[in-house]
Amino acid sequence: MLFVYPLTKHPEKLSATTSISAKKKPSSLRQVWETDTLLRTPESVLYEPSENVLYVSNINGNGAVKDGNGFISKLTLEGQITTLEWATGLNAPKGMGISGNKLFVADIDRLVMFDLGSGAILKSYTIAEPVYLNDITVGESGIVYVSDNRNDKIYYLRNDSLQIFMEGESLQRPNGLYIEGNKLAVGSQKNNALQIIDLDSKKITKITDGLGASDGVEPAGRGAYFFSDWNGRVFWISSKGEKKLLLNTTAAKVNSADIEYISSKKLLFVPTFNGNTVVAYRVR
Repeated sequence: MLFVYPLTKHPEKLSATTSISAKKKPSSLRQVWETDTLLRTPESVLYEPSENVLYVSNINGNGAVKDGNGFISKLTLEGQITTLEWATGLNAPKGMGISGNKLFVADIDRLVMFDLGSGAILKSYTIAEPVYLNDITVGESGIVYVSDNRNDKIYYLRNDSLQIFMEGESLQRPNGLYIEGNKLAVGSQKNNALQIIDLDSKKITKITDGLGASDGVEPAGRGAYFFSDWNGRVFWISSKGEKKLLLNTTAAKVNSADIEYISSKKLLFVPTFNGNTVVAYRVR
């Protein structure tokens, strides 16, 4: 995100149901800060509460190429880059999640496990067949879920083995993931939709569509979600599928990749991918 994240990729999200308590939906976003452009193709942001820092995955090149250029940065909540290359040895890192004192990173065809204290690689779980691992979420008992958004699969790490949890065309190229209880929220790129998977029955329910190139999914409280379209849009989506566009930077050609939200601070973090920055917004 020692931590245990029983419902998500970090414990901050356990209080997400009260994140927007005074009203049913946010009205707008106000920019608080933007980092400098030292970041290199930042794809995902992850909050770690014990140190009160942000981790940022940097693809630093082509997202599908094994070039060894990828790295993880550490930022303060004020947007300062404290360590540009905190963890290295990656190709094209994307989604991240924390279980215990381990940071997990999706890196094309492998799930890489880092020590949170040192940034050293502890283990790598590689899939032999062609895959495109993208986002990560952590469920109860620290189970790590990873999306493969080019092959309609979701993997999970159980008993020290990366296995297929679910597969099939109904996943519609899954990208963004967020787990809460027995529900797995999935941003599906093929049908531009937010879908919910019941982890027990594996039944898929489409909440809404028309969302563009899905990237990040984060809880907004009261069963709602923040949802990013890689092209430069961020939506708020209610549990019943009502949606509100909060951010649109498509005209400026500024991307919005895998977002992060800290409910207690009402801060939403948006990696701009090709813009090489992270932007923080206050949710109002």
